[in-house]
Amino acid sequence: MILTVDIGNSNIVLGGVEEDKIVLEARLRTDATKTSDEYCVDLKMLLEIHAVSPAQVEGAIIASVVPQVLNSFQTAIKKLTGKSSLVVGPGLKTGLNILLENPGQMGADLVAGDVAALREHKPPLIVIDMGTATTMSVLDQNGAHIGGCICPGVKVSQEALTERTALLPGLQLDKPKRAIGRNTTDAMRSGIMLGAACMLDGMVERMEQELGYKTTVIVTGGIAKFIAPLCRTPMIYDRDLIVKGLTALYRENRRG
Repeated sequence: MILTVDIGNSNIVLGGVEEDKIVLEARLRTDATKTSDEYCVDLKMLLEIHAVSPAQVEGAIIASVVPQVLNSFQTAIKKLTGKSSLVVGPGLKTGLNILLENPGQMGADLVAGDVAALREHKPPLIVIDMGTATTMSVLDQNGAHIGGCICPGVKVSQEALTERTALLPGLQLDKPKRAIGRNTTDAMRSGIMLGAACMLDGMVERMEQELGYKTTVIVTGGIAKFIAPLCRTPMIYDRDLIVKGLTALYRENRRG
């Protein structure tokens, strides 16, 4: 089994892949204060829950946007499985043509998402990942990564609204009944959920205007399944995009 690890600002998303089948999916809370031993215990328990022994892990690959957690998790995997992990970053073959001012600044999660999207869809593409931040990655007609944008995530917006406004209540991110809310909760839900959908629609439209052609839009991330159906732009939802990309990167680099 290949173990894939996507370390985000809020969650660590784990995937287990055997051949071309995802057999394990789990989440841990990202905690920069945890030691490698603590992460080792967490990982051991998660594998046990899914009836996977450490000996079944062929190898691991990690994409991280939290440097202080990366080393701890690498060490945890080494302690538990005896295997060293590949890390998405400089020195790893990706096959991507990254046309940024500083290609080294491109997030590891964006790399994995782009790799997976290009394997399954013909460019041009816009790849959206909705996590703590909402990122949009633009791949031109040749499949080159030419840039994108980073926006506040849906839950970040929700937390900012409810924590900084004393009279506004907390709320569940349910589908809004209408754009014009008739009470405070419905008005907040409309603003957060439909506001995020309109942001995606508007950004895709502006990006396509700059490109001069239409794109295929791929969306992933924990909150994406709630927002994508509210968008007017046709979008392909792929919950496992990052796991697929990390698996492809692992196999390509191990083969090399």
